[in-house]
Amino acid sequence: MSIGHKQVSSFIERGFTRRQVGRIATVLSAGASLPFYNEFAMAQQAEQRMQRPRGAMPAGAVRISSNENPLGPCKEGLEAIYKVAQYGGRYQPFGESDAFVKTVAEVEGVKPEYVAAFAGSSDPLHRTICAFASPSRSMVMANPGYGGGTATFIGAQLHRVPLRADFTHDVEAMIKADPNAGLYYVCNPNNPSGTVTPRKDIEYLLANKKKDAIVLVDEAYIHFSDSAQVCSDLVSADKDVVVLRTFSKAYGMAGLRAGFALARPDLLAKMRPYGSGMLPITGMACATASLRVKDLMAERLSINKRVREDTLEFLEKKKVKYVPSETSFFMMEVHRPGMEFAKAMAEQNIYIGRVWPVWPTKVRVSIGTQEEMNKFKAAFDKAWES
Repeated sequence: MSIGHKQVSSFIERGFTRRQVGRIATVLSAGASLPFYNEFAMAQQAEQRMQRPRGAMPAGAVRISSNENPLGPCKEGLEAIYKVAQYGGRYQPFGESDAFVKTVAEVEGVKPEYVAAFAGSSDPLHRTICAFASPSRSMVMANPGYGGGTATFIGAQLHRVPLRADFTHDVEAMIKADPNAGLYYVCNPNNPSGTVTPRKDIEYLLANKKKDAIVLVDEAYIHFSDSAQVCSDLVSADKDVVVLRTFSKAYGMAGLRAGFALARPDLLAKMRPYGSGMLPITGMACATASLRVKDLMAERLSINKRVREDTLEFLEKKKVKYVPSETSFFMMEVHRPGMEFAKAMAEQNIYIGRVWPVWPTKVRVSIGTQEEMNKFKAAFDKAWES
């Protein structure tokens, strides 16, 4: 993709230099080569630091590193994939993306023009940052938190604000970090802490930000939470908010790629120029079918919660500290560089997640099946004592 004169003018007006514009345009034209990292890419980097060979996992490995859902797509989603796959020679044989948008709009209670389909939620996350952050308007996010590399790449200042003592977003400190920011990012529940920020705090950001700034709410893990409140109603109310969802997590579609952004049409229009490409019809068909399955999310929340609580109970008996989580992962304290513990687990064919710089002695663990977490527990003592 290339950028036109109108978009170049927009960049310049937002404080970008022509050199920065040229750099961004070069990367945008590269498409899949964008240097913005998603969950899979960052998990791969962590695995490389553990010196695991690239490619397929070793035989019998337990992979609980990338917040994937081991349950995979639901039966109805798989049936939809099978039905549409034979028409894979067509870009949109039966209007799969339009059907997906219409279904999302019905489920979320928004108008179809307030929905944009994407291959997951990392793509619209990066687009939103490109659209609303700039050298003159910063991005503010939690520390630890997910993302931020896009802001740094485009030349925008990035403010990382520590979480509160209860691991929620410190929204007052986020506003103080830069009252003139272009974008305030809230991942809710947060990655990697797994904790929920109350709705009143998101409303605080909306009430106290500058008029032309936005609040970006990433709800990638919201289906795993008992207490997190969705923000789609704020979109319906025409607030300055962009809400992101993905089917990679609770719906078990990480490799199929489906997601969406909810926002006013004018906000979606500002995001649109920063990417291109068709959406996979298999992902769109599977996601649409999954949305129509009654009680699917309630069932998956129950399964995840049961396995997660069993694992955390094990850690409590071992007197291991962890951050209370309402997601498909948790952060545990290992009292040494987190990657050292991760390597000790990898030596036993158990691949856990990565470490955040602000929490160097904590490491993230994704929730797998009960069998996988039993193997995690069996390997734990040896790694803990090594």
